[in-house]
Amino acid sequence: MADQESTSEQVRQSETASAARETLPRRALEVLGVATRLGLTSFGGPIAHLGYFREEYVRRRKWIDEDAYADLVALCQFLPGPTSSQVGIAIGIVRAGLPGAVAAWLGFTLPSAIILVAFAFGLERLGVTDAGWLHGLKIAAVAVVANAVWGMARSLAPDRERATIAICSAVVVLAWPGAPGQVLVIVVAGLIGWRLLAGSQGDKRASLPTTISRRAAVAALVVFFALLGVLPLLRQVVASQALVVFDSFFRVGSLVFGGGHVVLPLLQAEVVPPGWVTNEEFVAGYGAAQAVPGPLFTFAAYLGAVMHQKPNGIAGAALALIAIFLPTFFMVVGALPFLSAFRTHLGVQATLRGINAAVVGLLLAALYHPVWTSAITRSADLGLALITFALLALWSVPAWLVVVIAALGGALLGAL
Repeated sequence: MADQESTSEQVRQSETASAARETLPRRALEVLGVATRLGLTSFGGPIAHLGYFREEYVRRRKWIDEDAYADLVALCQFLPGPTSSQVGIAIGIVRAGLPGAVAAWLGFTLPSAIILVAFAFGLERLGVTDAGWLHGLKIAAVAVVANAVWGMARSLAPDRERATIAICSAVVVLAWPGAPGQVLVIVVAGLIGWRLLAGSQGDKRASLPTTISRRAAVAALVVFFALLGVLPLLRQVVASQALVVFDSFFRVGSLVFGGGHVVLPLLQAEVVPPGWVTNEEFVAGYGAAQAVPGPLFTFAAYLGAVMHQKPNGIAGAALALIAIFLPTFFMVVGALPFLSAFRTHLGVQATLRGINAAVVGLLLAALYHPVWTSAITRSADLGLALITFALLALWSVPAWLVVVIAALGGALLGAL
């Protein structure tokens, strides 16, 4: 009888696993569709992207809960590379395994990459960087980030202790901008949570569902560090410009903490001194990158397209884009299974409470600078920001539609 029950249980588990595999392609296509819409409408930089992601993945689709989302954001703050892209890839893994990760990256990345490659082929003549609709997109980012701060604060900093951590974190980051200040705030907040917040919340968090095993995670980390060490040596002995370009962009993607604008000086050091790209071309591409949605790391596609030696054009853009994002895949795949295991541990939960409160503070600081300071320059801007915030927070209007409304409002204000 026991053998029969064991056999029946194995059959049920096998059927469940088979059904899960059958749904992966469908879920991956779903992830691709949602991520593509986000890639077309997510203006405002990495912090705003996190607001868009929360609105779409947590509030509207409920693919993960608020705590899991905050834990993913906290994890990706520690990893090198573009934080918002890492969070999107991690959610893709949770939703549809590795196919979901690729779908999330393609959808969120390709729209801005295609636009920047087109710009590299001559779109700079259009001169859209000062358009009113673009200013409206910046105002939309204010509403999205404000809504994210409000919602996350209520769930992740609901008591005096965590609210204090959030406020202190915002103060420190505003006083000490940059990746080092952010990392220090997260570390200190984690230690405070570990020591002081262990008994403040007795819930048990569900493990994040992921099809990636720990063995696969370790393999991804081994490959990442192997490439990071071998590529600089290989470029010295193999006469291949493509290998040199791949190594340069892979190393930038591996060593940038904080993502976003932090990547710019490292990229400039890699492409301007050797003469691949002129400084004027670099600055022009950077200006264009501010006017497109999606991650700033797609600036690499522009640089690959305009390089003065092969590989360049479409091939150079694809090579540079893949190389700079590849470390992100290795790091997320390598870290996610361990987060799924650790976040159910009581001590880790206490640490994450402190870290999540700090993440609220980081978002609060970013809401002021650079999001608010770059968008709100007059009373009319504030009025449009309040309207878009009300649409998001009170009427639950989809974020992509709010972006369209803000763009039209910005164009109208620009014409007045």
